[in-house]
Amino acid sequence: MCRTLAAFPTTCLERAKEFKTRLGIFLHKSELGSDSGSLGKFDWSSKHSKESRSFSEDVLGWKESFDLLLSSKNGVAAFHAFLKTEFSEENLEFWLACEEFKKIRSAAKLSSRAQRIFDEFIRSEAPKEVNIDHETRELTRTNLQAVTVTCFDVAQGKTRTLMEKDSYPRFLKSSAYQDLAAQATAAATTSTSSCSPAEPSHT
Repeated sequence: MCRTLAAFPTTCLERAKEFKTRLGIFLHKSELGSDSGSLGKFDWSSKHSKESRSFSEDVLGWKESFDLLLSSKNGVAAFHAFLKTEFSEENLEFWLACEEFKKIRSAAKLSSRAQRIFDEFIRSEAPKEVNIDHETRELTRTNLQAVTVTCFDVAQGKTRTLMEKDSYPRFLKSSAYQDLAAQATAAATTSTSSCSPAEPSHT
């Protein structure tokens, strides 16, 4: 395994750079606004250690389950960028906004954030209106009369199900992810050999 950047053979470093370039395709203009929770850039904080293998496992894990994709910062960023190409990023942005909403402990902030989320994603003709049924929309509106951290749970759950059954399969079939997964598979199978420091020679 690669212990330090200096220990990386040239081929390993080139592969890591290629990975970052491919990920950049997903990340082009993919940052979210503060209201929905900023996705930021892919997390390359671990690039000095176990770079190829850890990243490969992350990428390949995205196709194992939707939960694994959503639990990965890199996966969420890639999925969001893909959704933008389909003009349906509001579903993920709403889901992320709800996740951040649940972390709020101040009652005053909870109430104001709930109204902001409703106005941005739920109400009819909202700027980022998500695709939910009328009953769910009205239930959510009623929940705002006594705001709790669970007031968006039904709407969030239906939006998540929609993404998992609709957008997620298309993401996995996209040429960008297929290409990235192929690179990840190749790196995963060669990381222990091509990325291992050369054994010291004996004289």
